[in-house]
Amino acid sequence: MNFEQNLAVEASREAGTCILNYYKADYEIRDKSYHNPVTTADHAANDKLKEILLGECPDYGWLSEETVDSPDRLDKEYIWIVDPLDGTKEFIEGVPHFVVSIALVKNEQPIMGVLYNPVTEELFTAERGKGAFLNGDQIYCVSKVSVEEMVILNSRSETRRGLWQPYKDVFKELRPIGSVAYKLGLTAAGKADIFASLRPKNEWDICAGHCIISEAGGKLINLNGNNVIFNQEKTLIEPGLIAGEVRAVDKTCNVLAA
Repeated sequence: MNFEQNLAVEASREAGTCILNYYKADYEIRDKSYHNPVTTADHAANDKLKEILLGECPDYGWLSEETVDSPDRLDKEYIWIVDPLDGTKEFIEGVPHFVVSIALVKNEQPIMGVLYNPVTEELFTAERGKGAFLNGDQIYCVSKVSVEEMVILNSRSETRRGLWQPYKDVFKELRPIGSVAYKLGLTAAGKADIFASLRPKNEWDICAGHCIISEAGGKLINLNGNNVIFNQEKTLIEPGLIAGEVRAVDKTCNVLAA
């Protein structure tokens, strides 16, 4: 596994360099769907990831936000699940809350995850059974005794839409951060107690972060309390998600699912 992790780290840094070439510069923006922008940087990073990861592992499957999906991946033993630029809206706004996200999946579960923020140079890594790390230092999820003491990393767009308004007095702080994957990395590193989303997310948004959270002593579940599996025909994970230290997740689930 060291080979794949080293390869993913190299690929994340190379993709990060591609992204920085466009950060706060001129590039093309278009909408894939309503309020879902994609930029030249997304495509450049995707091409670099595919070149490096599939160049070294041509028999592995591939699922990326920026590549047309193929059912061939469903029959592969190993599959790369990537988001070349998670946090495109933040990238466009010049807010450094975006990452390159790379996961390797086997038997419907991520066995390796890498997140790289090219602006802050934060590198989150994890390998199943070997712990989670931020820039080489081991990290762990944290938990408070009660939800009233917890800091929740939530979605900027969900906050703007007022979806978190009913919970503003339930938790100590609702802290809007861009990029689902980045929020998962920060939660795994103990920078907050919980990551939560009230809306569905795709596999590529959370796969690497799922591995990192798990190896940091936490778990990720959907709002129905169920575990999440990957490399499915339908990539959208519903209805929403909670991740963090195990007890903190259970307490938060009781609140959000009520």
